[in-house]
Amino acid sequence: MRVVLYGATGMIGSRILKELLSRGHVVTAVARDPSKLGAQKNLTIEKGDLLDADNIAKVAKGADVVVSSYAPPVGAQGPDPTKVSQLSDATRALIAGVRRAGAPRIIMVGGAGSLEVSPGLQIVDAPTFPDAYKPVALAHRDAMHVLQASDLNWTYFSPAMMIQPGERTGKFRLGKDSLVSDAKGNSSISAEDYAIALVDEVEQGRHTKQRFTIGY
Repeated sequence: MRVVLYGATGMIGSRILKELLSRGHVVTAVARDPSKLGAQKNLTIEKGDLLDADNIAKVAKGADVVVSSYAPPVGAQGPDPTKVSQLSDATRALIAGVRRAGAPRIIMVGGAGSLEVSPGLQIVDAPTFPDAYKPVALAHRDAMHVLQASDLNWTYFSPAMMIQPGERTGKFRLGKDSLVSDAKGNSSISAEDYAIALVDEVEQGRHTKQRFTIGY
């Protein structure tokens, strides 16, 4: 399949890129700084910006799936508050560009904050949720609502509460709108296993016009 990938240089996006290429997909990776990506078989590197709908329309032309792994920058003090609002803007631009390109599908790397920890209670609304991360969690939720309101064939993939570099085990559980936790209440996933499940979704399309999630 031909896949366009935004955010390919990030912690999650770089692992999605590796998984896509390992399975033989033809990938166009779009980055603001293409020098961060090296030449590889079946990989085309484009300079672009997820806030530019015209550029998205050009790059996504002929793609089978457009994957966005964009997220607001996070530094030592947490998410950059000046960049958080860009998430919804980027989602709107992505929708506009993909629609113009005629690409059939969007898959978005989402946030965990909008997952439910009990009926009707989302993680971000729980009293124990850290204030420092609330703006970015709310921005991810807003972006999900923008995607859900579109007329495109979309998928929103929320990670576990904790996602970080780790092992590629291929062993995990999937869910829909509720946080996936283990018997001790821990919710985690490696970025490598998250990438497996996302590329499975690229290939199989089991969650069209749905949100789904993952955890051990």
